Amino acid sequence: MMDAVSPLRGKKVLIPRDKKQAKPFAELVAQKEGVPVVIPLLAFRPVQDNGELIPVLDNLDDYSWIIFTSNTTVETFFALLPENRNLSANIAAIGEKTAESLSAKNVPVAFVPSEYVAESFVKEFLPRVQQGEKVLIPKGNLARNVIASSLREHGVIADEVTIYETYFPEESKRRLMEVLEGQELDILCFTSPSTVDHFMSVVNSGGFHDKLSNCIVACIGPIAKRRAEKHGLKVDVMPEIYTVPELIKAVISFLEEYQ
Repeated sequence: MMDAVSPLRGKKVLIPRDKKQAKPFAELVAQKEGVPVVIPLLAFRPVQDNGELIPVLDNLDDYSWIIFTSNTTVETFFALLPENRNLSANIAAIGEKTAESLSAKNVPVAFVPSEYVAESFVKEFLPRVQQGEKVLIPKGNLARNVIASSLREHGVIADEVTIYETYFPEESKRRLMEVLEGQELDILCFTSPSTVDHFMSVVNSGGFHDKLSNCIVACIGPIAKRRAEKHGLKVDVMPEIYTVPELIKAVISFLEEYQ
């Protein structure tokens, strides 16, 4: 009996993450017989200290909780800490990958929400924190402030500190232009609003809108989906669970049903 052909076979899939984060994503696509096209639409670099960062890092014991929203936040935050610095605060993580990054550093995670979006996090987290308690949220320069503002509405002292900035690598811009010009993409996977913004900046500047007409658009969650739709893209796929493996499963299900 012949093995069933994967619906993803031969499909060229945009993987918008940097090389380190792209590897498991690309391997998953390849396992399903797709062709991974890795073009990092995001890169990260630590911010230059603006006078706010060092005082926060020097006074981490003031906080009851530290909330990590991504593995990039985890990696950058701990790179900034002195070695062997122990954290007295409870740790919350949004997402399995974020929790795994913390566990890899032997940092115990006290809370992970059932859904990996800010609004759900706040709803589930509020019973664990009291009015007047201090919470720290390290973040990137483009991160939303939904968690902090929602916690403040309930009397929690929520401090945000920007520890890294997001940018679009020039090499990726050039590579994406080449790929779009040659119509070398079948499936566009977006893993954050910023990946959508950066992708569409190249589409708009190069006039490549007609090159997208046959592409399947897949977004990892509702925030990315709303951003894609704001740019005029029709989103075909969004998984119920906001992870890369579920995104690929949802893409395959879409292909099985519609192609």
